[in-house]
Amino acid sequence: MTIHTRLAGIPYGPLCRGNVLEKKDTEGGGNLPENVKAMFAEMMKGVKEYQSKNDAAVEELKKKGSTDVVTRDELKKLDTVMDEFQKKLREFSLEQKRPILGEDVVEINGMKRSLSEEEVKHKADFRKFFTKGDVSPLMLQLEEKALSAGVNPDGGYTIPIQIETAMNRLIARNSPIRTVATVQAISTGQLQKPFSLGGATSGWVSETGARPQTNTPTLSRLTFTAQEQYAMPAATQTLLDDSAINIEEWLANEVRITFGEQENIAFITGNGVGKPFGLLSYPTVADASWSWGNIGYIFTGQASFDATNPGDDLIDLVYSLKSGYRANSSWIMNRLTLAAVRKFKDTTGQYLWQPSVQAGEPSSLLGYPLMEADDMPDIASGAFPIAFGDFRSGYVIVDRIGTRVLRDPFTAKPYILFYTTKRVGGGVQNFEAFKLLKMFGS
Repeated sequence: MTIHTRLAGIPYGPLCRGNVLEKKDTEGGGNLPENVKAMFAEMMKGVKEYQSKNDAAVEELKKKGSTDVVTRDELKKLDTVMDEFQKKLREFSLEQKRPILGEDVVEINGMKRSLSEEEVKHKADFRKFFTKGDVSPLMLQLEEKALSAGVNPDGGYTIPIQIETAMNRLIARNSPIRTVATVQAISTGQLQKPFSLGGATSGWVSETGARPQTNTPTLSRLTFTAQEQYAMPAATQTLLDDSAINIEEWLANEVRITFGEQENIAFITGNGVGKPFGLLSYPTVADASWSWGNIGYIFTGQASFDATNPGDDLIDLVYSLKSGYRANSSWIMNRLTLAAVRKFKDTTGQYLWQPSVQAGEPSSLLGYPLMEADDMPDIASGAFPIAFGDFRSGYVIVDRIGTRVLRDPFTAKPYILFYTTKRVGGGVQNFEAFKLLKMFGS
């Protein structure tokens, strides 16, 4: 493992807001629960220990030309500890924002509303189907109002809307791209968005001046199709008969990991065939030759980061993005890349990476939030290990409303399987909103 020395000649100032941790930050907590305050304090203690160990390793490298195995192992262990702290703090933040499962309020596309009388009834009828296999109330709904509450038994029955939205929020714990991208709920199979290929013109005129006709813009459209994914949690009849069990919460928790893991892969590398288009699935070009429909990248000087000035490439990546996108930008990389970046310093000896100074906030790199996505590539020749940009502007996730459940009490007796399907799509909606860092190589 390479231990990086401090950087030379790197402009380091307003870009790196919040770089220096003040005492009030490390003692923060406010009105947080005591267990969260304790976890936050432990994390800050771990950060100081990590940076102290790394400083010692740098000095050892300067004197001996290498670092011993013990030092490298200690740094790896501390890397893992800090990753876990960041993950737990992020989960706490999402938990605080999540509405109580089972409440009669639903939030769709940022708008909260109370459940309708029909939706409340559907929830009660769905519970009968879920626990006892009684489909008659749901079938009656289908007869009274065609397909408004569910679908036929071969395809399963639509779960109540408040369970579905709660499920999506739980999935977000395991899907970092969801926390930075635009998430749009749709009621059809596709989301279509128009965009301009250029050609429209405008100009300045005086109050009484002539207004010449402008060129007509050339418009095209992007289509994001919701693709089907599935999970199959199992339960015993004894569990379902237990009145103390919150069935809605049980289902949401059972499917969140499976769906979250599938989404993580698809939002990064999905090829659009039966799954979303991932960030890295589009054509890539050197940023100097960028055009719409391609993802721009900048090259590093070698197959890894430079040992003397490793942060220069990161700063070049930041400033390859237009200023209008930088304000809301984030970093995305996997934990191994993060482990390397954590050691980068500026010319004053300050670390470029800083832990979150408030529970619920992500850690930062050069002052911008950093999201950890395990499915991003490792540092290697020709790889794209780091993405930076305004992903809320650049990437859209579409959730098709209407998650379905098919109850199967026969296939795996004595267990009851719940074949759960939901439809999710995604893709780049703005090709200039983010950039990639490509390691030197073919």
